[in-house]
Amino acid sequence: MGKYSPQELAKTLGSGLLSFPITHFDAAHALDLKAYAANLEWLSQYPVTGLFAAGGTGEFFSLTPAEVSKVVATAVQHVDGATPLIAPAGYGTAIATELARDAEANGADGILLFPPYLTECDSEGLVDHAIKVCQSTSLGVIIYSRANAKFDADMVARVADRCPNFIGYKDGIGDIDRMVRVSNRMGDRLTYVGGLPTAETFAQPYLEMGVTTYSSAIFNFLPEWALQFYKAVRERDHAFVQAELRDFVLPYTLIRNRRAGYAVSIVKAGMTAIGRSAGPVRSPLKDLSSEELEMLKQLIGNRK
Repeated sequence: MGKYSPQELAKTLGSGLLSFPITHFDAAHALDLKAYAANLEWLSQYPVTGLFAAGGTGEFFSLTPAEVSKVVATAVQHVDGATPLIAPAGYGTAIATELARDAEANGADGILLFPPYLTECDSEGLVDHAIKVCQSTSLGVIIYSRANAKFDADMVARVADRCPNFIGYKDGIGDIDRMVRVSNRMGDRLTYVGGLPTAETFAQPYLEMGVTTYSSAIFNFLPEWALQFYKAVRERDHAFVQAELRDFVLPYTLIRNRRAGYAVSIVKAGMTAIGRSAGPVRSPLKDLSSEELEMLKQLIGNRK
């Protein structure tokens, strides 16, 4: 088991900004753990309340289970308990439970459960899937509600009734009605995490629904700015938030929206833009074009 109990983990994660580091590859698209560890060393100087290794921004979907294990083990070794370390689980139930058990063996503190891969599933199947993953580990589990795994309030309550270590609900849908119903039904039983692409866009309205934290992909290449923006959101500094949305976040999303999958690709491009290249993205994603990279560099400007 990790250094944080499920309840300690839930409380800690909800109190600050969350880091979702990219995963480094070399020019041949091979995993580069040395560069990954060096990047974690750089990011460690900035205070966050949770580090999610090999998450969506970390290209979980393009890693083999063995690679996920290596990334998580490297992150655990580097963090050494100073920050809660959350590992991914996903695909079918058999692989997801295996990944959860492996993460616990590697010393992770929690699990982020991604949607099942490439299959349609009804509510009964999704609830059963989530329960089995929760019961496969003593670690705290956060369900990522998005794509083909959209958990509503009833489904969330059924998992919570069976699984004391189910501690968090991450929203990647943007359905306000669903989010209100979940948070109203579950109250402080769960920690709520904003998980939409470029979560800063939604941070201010989501805070009013009790979503006190979010996954910041921008933190990868603009950590000081990301922390300043989060602080302004929590302090309800509407003038600062609106100005930064207008001048940076919304123009950033226009580049992101140019191609499917750019929500990840643009983060790696951001690393290149600040002189800390993390290598290319793996297929089926595509890297930004040279023109788009220049647009991003200009947008980042003096925010470095």
